[in-house]
Amino acid sequence: MEDQTQNRRARLRTETAQEIKTIALRLMAEGGPDAISLRAIAREMGMTAGAIYGYYPTRDDLVTTLISDVYTSLVDRAEAAVAPLPAADVAARTLAWAQAFRAWSVANPEGFRLIYGDPVTGYQPPEGGPAAEAAQRACAGLTALVAGAWPRAESLEAADGHLWSDFQPAFAADIRERFPELPPAGVALAIRVWGRMHGLVALEIYGHLRPLTHDPAKLYRAEMLDLVRSLGLTPHS
Repeated sequence: MEDQTQNRRARLRTETAQEIKTIALRLMAEGGPDAISLRAIAREMGMTAGAIYGYYPTRDDLVTTLISDVYTSLVDRAEAAVAPLPAADVAARTLAWAQAFRAWSVANPEGFRLIYGDPVTGYQPPEGGPAAEAAQRACAGLTALVAGAWPRAESLEAADGHLWSDFQPAFAADIRERFPELPPAGVALAIRVWGRMHGLVALEIYGHLRPLTHDPAKLYRAEMLDLVRSLGLTPHS
């Protein structure tokens, strides 16, 4: 009986913590990032502020948890899209990552804005960032795509003279350890690929494409097909 009571309490605590996060994202969607308030959430849930603090001692703790959760969800989606595809089919893997990134972002616009867009006034992230593991996974996943394409992409790249000193030391050290055969030019290309995948999605999420096109998905796919071809790859369609 005691175990059942403990399990019930643990389940209720997990459900309450999830409800707090759900309400926080909705408040952000309705009023921007500064609308995230532990007191406002407590009022909506019929709880005291002190009870909320038992789950998240400060607003920054809640924001950090939100960012980590949504970023992890995004990377999980992208990795799952790529996982079943052959390692040698870099074109298909690149398109799958990109399409998963857009699909998740369109379905979770508040999460996208929390990761990539609107800062929360006064928020102090923990040392290393609010979602260090998810960020490293995203970086590694994208860089792996470019590393796979590099034997064909290298000859198509302009000789811009990229050096390891062009990059932040910690970032460069991590990439060199994970992808020892990828030169600085390849790392620069990976950053540019990320920019192209991200750019149209950001315009869509923030409403800038709405006056221009009825079909942002078609526009995005055309851009991603062009991206794949620019890497020297041949997309299947």
